[in-house]
Amino acid sequence: MKGLEKSVLKRVGTFQLAGEAQGLALVLPQALSFWGGVDVETGDIIDQSHPGLGGSVAGRILVMASGRGSSSSSSVLAEAIRRCTAPAGIILERPDPILAVGAIVAEFLYEISMPLVVCDISGIASGDRIAIGLGEDAQAMVSKF
Repeated sequence: MKGLEKSVLKRVGTFQLAGEAQGLALVLPQALSFWGGVDVETGDIIDQSHPGLGGSVAGRILVMASGRGSSSSSSVLAEAIRRCTAPAGIILERPDPILAVGAIVAEFLYEISMPLVVCDISGIASGDRIAIGLGEDAQAMVSKF
């Protein structure tokens, strides 16, 4: 249709937590721990050793290969979701049970859903507009426009 951009990337993935989200991608070249790595009040990356230091995950589609440790990351993610300082969605190459627990707890306690998807992240760059949606057979659909 005239005026609509064509999708330049479509991926099928697996939901760790189903949902829909849109936003600008924030691609991190290194795993990020929410515990000690993200300011829950602002969504800013505060890990002094992380290459994303000073950036913000708030409202973005966070893209990285995997999460990074501390089981406390799940509680920080859940609180960030409650405060609306969390990513709009997270896309990982490998499943992360710690981030999944945080997203599931936030959905259960606060009735706020933040999709968590596992799929190939190649070809996604920071600043790309990303949409996460529900595809056939409850698969995750990740599109870049």
